[in-house]
Amino acid sequence: MAQCPDECLFVTLDAESNSIAIIVKHMSGNMRSRWRDFLTTDGEKPDRNRDTEFETPPASRTELIEMWERGWKYLFDALEPLTAADLTRTVTIRSEPHSVMQAINRQVAHYAHHVGQILFLAKHLTFTKTGKWESLSVPRGKSAEINAKTAAGEVSARSTLFASKQN
Repeated sequence: MAQCPDECLFVTLDAESNSIAIIVKHMSGNMRSRWRDFLTTDGEKPDRNRDTEFETPPASRTELIEMWERGWKYLFDALEPLTAADLTRTVTIRSEPHSVMQAINRQVAHYAHHVGQILFLAKHLTFTKTGKWESLSVPRGKSAEINAKTAAGEVSARSTLFASKQN
């Protein structure tokens, strides 16, 4: 999202698609519902109106990023205090029982799906508008070079991600 021009955050590819802003709004709503009082209440909170998550996007990049950060904070605040014993406890999502580990895996898969959508849209819309996109992983045509440098101990594969952001 950082590379994406502001106006592109609100673009849909077609009538059945969601914009980056709407996907973020949905993820934030889901995270708020799932992770608030995670161990003690159903993951589908009665005050959640999922359908409205797909209407009226956040008004600005600032609001979008605040929503994104708030959603992830719910997740990390819920995970941080968990103990090994908590992982076998039972929680419910829409009244369906899950072990804590199952619930975590379910949500991580859901978020990975949506982050992939965000990345696809951001890359497509940014490149279409600006002609530029900085790869978030090993750029095309650089696999052999990165593999050789990693094998030689010159770089860590992890350090190649967002390399320009580390300077």
